[in-house]
Amino acid sequence: MSDVKPDWNPKLWLRILLPTVLVIVWFAIAGLGGPTFGKISEVSTNDQAGFLPASAQSTAVNDLSAKFNDSTNIPATVIIESNSGSVAESDKAAFDELATSMKGATGVAPTVEGKVPSVLGPTYSDDGAAVEYLVFFEASGEELLGDITSFRELVKADTPTGYTSYVAGPAGLLADFVNGFGGIDGILLLVALLAVFVILLIVYRSILLPILVLLTAIFALSGSILGIYYLALNDVIKVSGQSQGILSILVIGAATDYALLMVSRYREALFEVQSKWAAMGRAFRGAFEPIFASAATVVLALLCLLFSDLNSNKALGPIAAFGIGFAFLAAISFLPALLMIFGRGAFWPFLPKFGKKKVEAVDANTVAGLEGVRGLWKRVGNLIAKRPRTTWVVTLVVLLAAIAGLPGLKASGVPQTDLLLGSNIESVDGQAVLGKHFPAGAGSPAVIIADEKTYENVVTATEEFEGVSSVEVQLDLDATQKAVEEKIAQMQADAIAAAAAAGGAGGFPPADMGAPPAAAPIDYANLSLADLGLAPIPKVVDGKVLINATFSYQADSPEAEALVKKMRTDLAAVDPGVLVGGETAIALDTNETATADLVKIVPIVLLVILIILMLLLRSIVAPLVLIASVVVSFAATMGVSALVFNNVFHFPGADASVPLFGFVFLVALGIDYNIFLMTRVREEALGIGTRPGILKGLAVTGSVITSAGVVLAATFAALGVIPLLFLVQLAFIVSFGVILDTVLVRSLLVPALAYDIGPKIWWPSKLANR
Repeated sequence: MSDVKPDWNPKLWLRILLPTVLVIVWFAIAGLGGPTFGKISEVSTNDQAGFLPASAQSTAVNDLSAKFNDSTNIPATVIIESNSGSVAESDKAAFDELATSMKGATGVAPTVEGKVPSVLGPTYSDDGAAVEYLVFFEASGEELLGDITSFRELVKADTPTGYTSYVAGPAGLLADFVNGFGGIDGILLLVALLAVFVILLIVYRSILLPILVLLTAIFALSGSILGIYYLALNDVIKVSGQSQGILSILVIGAATDYALLMVSRYREALFEVQSKWAAMGRAFRGAFEPIFASAATVVLALLCLLFSDLNSNKALGPIAAFGIGFAFLAAISFLPALLMIFGRGAFWPFLPKFGKKKVEAVDANTVAGLEGVRGLWKRVGNLIAKRPRTTWVVTLVVLLAAIAGLPGLKASGVPQTDLLLGSNIESVDGQAVLGKHFPAGAGSPAVIIADEKTYENVVTATEEFEGVSSVEVQLDLDATQKAVEEKIAQMQADAIAAAAAAGGAGGFPPADMGAPPAAAPIDYANLSLADLGLAPIPKVVDGKVLINATFSYQADSPEAEALVKKMRTDLAAVDPGVLVGGETAIALDTNETATADLVKIVPIVLLVILIILMLLLRSIVAPLVLIASVVVSFAATMGVSALVFNNVFHFPGADASVPLFGFVFLVALGIDYNIFLMTRVREEALGIGTRPGILKGLAVTGSVITSAGVVLAATFAALGVIPLLFLVQLAFIVSFGVILDTVLVRSLLVPALAYDIGPKIWWPSKLANR
């Protein structure tokens, strides 16, 4: 090194006080944050509509619909299918009784006079093989899961023998989503921690050190969960089950990566100095800059998600950045405190003894920069030194071959029913049965908001669309009821007057007339609006009318989304201010917004990372090389992922947000390892020159960065235990991408290309001339 700083040698009181205070502070944070692990789900939401941008038509429709309905009740569709293929007449009384039982079920909204009933049905299918009910629930989230679970048991118990029941629709699907996220608090964390512990045990061959590293990660997660819980509780940020799971994995993985770099530097220093305090001083000086730069890069890359129009992406940015911040703080404060307390004992039974480090003998054939290096990294270094151009060209060709699979990536969104993985999912099975016997979109209609002056034309135009099975205008029930009562009263008064006129004076018939023929009594209760000569009275709110259009297509199908697009275009010619929303439109708007976010955010992330690298490495060429390497690595990962998703797992497609999340995590985390490598290379280059510095930097960081990559890949792979398509795909993309980055990109492509370029890699800094 060009300048040697004196070793850290604190006074006795500081040696005792500093680590003690740090440990107490972090135990206090963990003590406060630990209980919030089980409470974070109380402030999370999995409602897709809640994450839409304000500019989306679906958002406007949702806001206006709330004014029409005066509630946020969630509908469930109950489908009961006859096993024999026909509903028996003798069972219809039981289905009427079932409707009554449903009204009293826990969580079902109470029926208010003058409002839409909480239970609609039974409705029998035209083929006579199934029965349908529409039931409205009050709750959401975990409370809804409990209500739907007990409701499903009630329906099964009260359904006559010979029938199979399903509870589906938005409420049933949401409950199954919540159930899918149920493993996030427990199973996900346990699997991730177990995987990390096993890897650390293999890497360090020590019992205590993996525990210290995992404590660092767990305490970082506790602190981040604590802060995020209170931010969400006060409506500062939105938390979803998706962001909750990603946060846990990201913090565990990042904190472990930072800890590995700190531990590696500390172990290296323990061989060089006797004092554990001096060793920690050296380790801290050497590790702080790359850890800080890495954390800052990931934080800023994640905060670029704030530019997203999709609120779910926008919410994940600060949540994940908050977690990375705590991972950084724990790695530079809590872990060093533990290492200062345990010293060399943390590495037991393989203690790093002062002056006892094994080194390889140096001979005349040893390449500069590989003095004292042995094993795998010496062989890799020799390969790069002898054939740098061949090495990086061959590596690049391999990556380009992987990129060839990229056009096969299907990331335009998938039906919500395909987002849940596994078999025997009642909401998914129920939707399939619904489509066999009723219009497939029943229970999840398109919601149209039209002007009161043009709504009749909108209704007429909507009825003409192919794929629309029925159209209903939401009525003003109070006004309609009043009109019906007034009409019936008028009819009764007219009947009495007519009878009086026919009977002569006093309304009695003349004595010489026989008795008039008996008239059939009028059943006023069963008269329709048409029978009464009345037109439906729509409910008007702020000059708008709400119209429900039921599709013959499944609400989350591509056909339904295409129909919504056509309706929005064609109905605008009838009513320029018309809005089309509903479940199908929500999915459509979400996918389109996510696709637009990818195009907008990717350049911003790359620019932010490029600026950070330029400031860190004092160079223009090196940052450009690193940025290019991670972009190629990401493209290769997505190409391989497309092949695996389509041909191995046979997934129906991918959520439109998958490429964006994959990009942000892979580019930010991939740059991490290049930062670890190139900051050490620059440090060595200042003393021994660029090309030797590249080889030495690769050799001394090789094991720790590879270990960090394996740990991060293992933690993200743990997301695969959650049976949700988005998380399983993200788990594969990040895990495979990190391994690809550490094995090929950081070990071969970057150092070989940098070695081939030589000192000019540091241009325009003075180091470019050394």
